[in-house]
Amino acid sequence: MKNILKWLLISGGVFLVLVIAAIIIIPQVINIQKYKPMIEQKVAQATGRSFTLGDEMDISVFPWVGVKLTDLHLGSPAGYSQNDMVSVKDFEVRLKVMPLLSKKIEVKTFVLDTPVIYLEKLKNGKANWQGMGQQQGKQEIQDQKQIKEKKQEPSTSRGLPIEDLMVGNFSITNGRLIYLDQATNLKKEISDLNLNLANLSLENPVGISLSAKVDGKPVSLDGTAGPIGKEPGKGTIALDFVLKALEELEVSLTGNLIDVLAGRDFDLEVDVSSFSPRKLFAALDQKFPVLTKDPAVLNAVSFKVRLKGNPQNVSLSDGVFVMDDSKAVFSASAKAFSKPDLKFDIQLDGIDLDRYLPEPLAKETTPEKIEPAKAAPAKKKTDYSPLRKLVLDGQVKVDKLKAHGATIENIDVHIMAKNGVVKIDPLGLDLYQGNIASTVELNVQKNDPQTKMTINAKGIQAGPLMKDVLQKELIEGTLKADLGIFMTGETPDMIKQTLTGQGELLFVDGAIIGFDLAGMVRNVKTSFGMGEQLQEKPRTDFAELKIPFTAQNGLVNTIGTSLTSPLIRLLVTGNVNLAKEMLDLRVEPKFVATLKGQGDTKERSGVMVPVLITGAFESPKIRPDLKGMLSGGIPDVKGLKDVLGTKEDQKQKIESVKEDLKKQFKGLFPGMTN
Repeated sequence: MKNILKWLLISGGVFLVLVIAAIIIIPQVINIQKYKPMIEQKVAQATGRSFTLGDEMDISVFPWVGVKLTDLHLGSPAGYSQNDMVSVKDFEVRLKVMPLLSKKIEVKTFVLDTPVIYLEKLKNGKANWQGMGQQQGKQEIQDQKQIKEKKQEPSTSRGLPIEDLMVGNFSITNGRLIYLDQATNLKKEISDLNLNLANLSLENPVGISLSAKVDGKPVSLDGTAGPIGKEPGKGTIALDFVLKALEELEVSLTGNLIDVLAGRDFDLEVDVSSFSPRKLFAALDQKFPVLTKDPAVLNAVSFKVRLKGNPQNVSLSDGVFVMDDSKAVFSASAKAFSKPDLKFDIQLDGIDLDRYLPEPLAKETTPEKIEPAKAAPAKKKTDYSPLRKLVLDGQVKVDKLKAHGATIENIDVHIMAKNGVVKIDPLGLDLYQGNIASTVELNVQKNDPQTKMTINAKGIQAGPLMKDVLQKELIEGTLKADLGIFMTGETPDMIKQTLTGQGELLFVDGAIIGFDLAGMVRNVKTSFGMGEQLQEKPRTDFAELKIPFTAQNGLVNTIGTSLTSPLIRLLVTGNVNLAKEMLDLRVEPKFVATLKGQGDTKERSGVMVPVLITGAFESPKIRPDLKGMLSGGIPDVKGLKDVLGTKEDQKQKIESVKEDLKKQFKGLFPGMTN
């Protein structure tokens, strides 16, 4: 027994010596250059492209199995500007032998030095990466069938076919990727690409360091990911990255991915540090795409949010968006993406939108040549099916907002949508010492949308509002309004034809700027432009200006628009046809008592001069209603002469009244008249 054991030990020792000797001697004896043509031929057959290796080739067997290759070149087809599609200066990989016996992979080195990938697309659409491996097309089809059959079989895999993985040095250095499109003359290049993976294993987080230049602009990514575990794609993978670009942008990403392959949950935090969009575009050598009135805006933007969810639903929380002097905090969620079902909540401290709007275009002083109007092409019908599916519940609050010169505060908007009905209730805001409470409902269940709107306003100072928004002084006073309107359609014509509703505008303790009714009574000639004009801007003070109206299918009727002042009463009756853009109004001033306090000291009865405003919006006919004036009572002869004058005076007065009132209409309703 002892002899047998002795001979076994001797035999084992001899075998081990022979194996070690073979491992040491074989790499020295075998001429690897002899296999170089065969390797090149096999790769060329597999890819359908030329392939060459450099003369410096090295292999090792123990204790590290390794191979080192130089000057690898995979060619492009004929007709392209570069002979090589892929080239590598040096490639080296070495792994330990003994751990392989226990399904453990220990890699000492994996180095890819100066890899260059050149992708080119010709004007005819062909690309140098197309058609690779077509010589093995039949074999590929067969392989695909086998893969498909294996997929249909129940999987018994429980992870990687290895027990462990450890890589000492994994690096790609001095890489380049060039893309050229001959048809569009587009060229993109990634250069100075360096990638290093530290502590690459299954059980520990992997350190990642990536740097490159994209079209000459620096980009870097540093951080950790993992561990990936023995069953990649299952379990939790932690991420912690910082992306830097163009020496201007810095984005951090932290969080977890859970069961990635199964498309399960994610929980991530994104933080974009403050940066200047203007400087970012300058670094890209691109023109800034937004023209703003204030060139100092869009110079400081930051953003952070927490993203949590899965393929079925996503939530955003702890969101903060900062743009210059404005800060918004927000949260949102989305689910049932096919519908979808959305919720959001946004709170903004304040913003001056006028700073972000472009400068208004300068008005041309040269008269434009008027060309015959061309028939507008038929507008495609809006598809409202996405709105019919939408489920929405959103809240927006803004402490202070400035837009078009107007300052608005305490904006509160709640918007909801379901089954094709979008509701905004409430829509509230404060402005110019008053407030507005409104509701809006948009119904798109039918092909033509229907809109309902209510507006309740009170305490608004109309003068400052008009001056800030229109840069004009049109009317002063405290405004109260109560409106309810309904309309159908999406085009201006349809809206004008269907506008229906009623309401009332009430101005108290104010004045109409640019129109002097007291002057009309005091001096008809001056009022009609025939006498000496006043140097001060004309105005008509009033205690109350009430504008009630009703509307039915675009026909707006006023039965009791009235102005009350210490001197006169003004009554406006008639209607405005929005669909036909026609006016039919009668303005009737009624003298009250005295002109004392209005620039006169005499008791007067005066002569009432009703005015008719008729015709199209573009060219209204404005004339004194002499017939109505006479039917109201025969004035004294002297007063009548003062009003009528000679025939020549009458014509001049009427034309003067037209021009004077047209100016007032242009001021009150810009665009209504030419």
